[in-house]
Amino acid sequence: MLVQTRYIRKKNDDTSGCSCLHARSLHDTGGLAGPPAQASGIDSVHPKAETAPLFDDETGGNANADDPAIWRNTAAPGRSLVIATAKQGGLRVYDLDARQVQSIPAPAGPSADDKPGRFNNVDLVHGLRLGGTRADVAVVSDRGNDRLRIYRIDRDRPGGPLTDITAPAARPVFSADQDEINEQKTAYGLATWTDRATGRSYALVSQRNRTRIALLELLPTPAGTVDYRQVRTLDLPSSFRMPNGATWTPCAEPGELPQVEGMVVDPADGTLYAGQEDVGIWRIDAGLTGTPTLIDKVREYGVPGTYDDQTEECTPGTDPGFGGENLAADVEGLTLVEEADGDGYLLASSQGDDTFVAYDRERDEDNEYENAFRIAAASTTLDGSEVCDGAAALNAPLGTRYPNGLLVVQDGQETPGDSDREATGFKFVDLGEVVDTID
Repeated sequence: MLVQTRYIRKKNDDTSGCSCLHARSLHDTGGLAGPPAQASGIDSVHPKAETAPLFDDETGGNANADDPAIWRNTAAPGRSLVIATAKQGGLRVYDLDARQVQSIPAPAGPSADDKPGRFNNVDLVHGLRLGGTRADVAVVSDRGNDRLRIYRIDRDRPGGPLTDITAPAARPVFSADQDEINEQKTAYGLATWTDRATGRSYALVSQRNRTRIALLELLPTPAGTVDYRQVRTLDLPSSFRMPNGATWTPCAEPGELPQVEGMVVDPADGTLYAGQEDVGIWRIDAGLTGTPTLIDKVREYGVPGTYDDQTEECTPGTDPGFGGENLAADVEGLTLVEEADGDGYLLASSQGDDTFVAYDRERDEDNEYENAFRIAAASTTLDGSEVCDGAAALNAPLGTRYPNGLLVVQDGQETPGDSDREATGFKFVDLGEVVDTID
């Protein structure tokens, strides 16, 4: 099937020097709004709540919603929290009614001429040993400073539930010096993993505008802070051999490679799922050993493109028909719906057509495609999710509000916004409705 595509600048990213481009399918009227033909017939679910909009301008604190994580309060599930990144706006913490309970600014750069902190992705580690006790922590990729930031979670702490416990000596993840940090080929996507065989906890971190993923071991210190060290790295392909013998490289600004952002680790078997935005979803051993397997490809896989310096867009050529059927680039927002028997789903945000794709969680089922859905408006004031970046699911009771669990997704086009200001936010969805729709 031939797919007509137009490459456009990906929303919710830098306005300076970013060429994160994705293909968005055009529907019959030739516009960019609304679902494309490939997404017709997909069932919808509806949010129950949404956060207040964030605005990526000076007045709004340069806050841009990106990636959420759900922390379950085991003592009082109804008082659980959603921890979410807002890029240069730092972190936001919300209760289950989507009300903000804490805001943490991203740290500044070393000088006014250096890049400021920019919080990209967040994930959780449960029961990390800290100073003789165990605590839950949130781990954040600070792409502005090329570091991890670690926050201890204490629901009832005066001043807010998160406390920064990053070791002062924590070093850059990928960069050798501040000049390299300012080039922003820095820490980007992130997922955490605790190896059940050893009890050691790790962060898997991707590099912006590169195909590299790093495995970092989290190292608690006697002072109650957390440092980290690099264990190993893995580079995914940047070019691909097509069935017709041609070599294809996803179109991007010169010097940039097809990056990974959305990632999640299945704790049951230590499998990392990584979304290479313009390519597809990889299945990798979380220890970054063995050979990665591409379990699904975006529809635009194999489509040649020519980058235009004037428009900062890629003009696509003829589709050779080597792409997948389920995902429209970019692949974003990977998360797991875990079930007690080992079953469940891998969910991925198909950003190019505003849908979410569900795959079988089980590797012995080869992560086969299950279904797709979209998150549509619940009312004139509670809209759905479009151009979604990050997502997080938790299949556990969360009080009376979400007895069947919760799915939180980023909304890259929050509406209604505030006149001409670009607005983003997060939507809270009953996970039970999602599972029923998939099934």
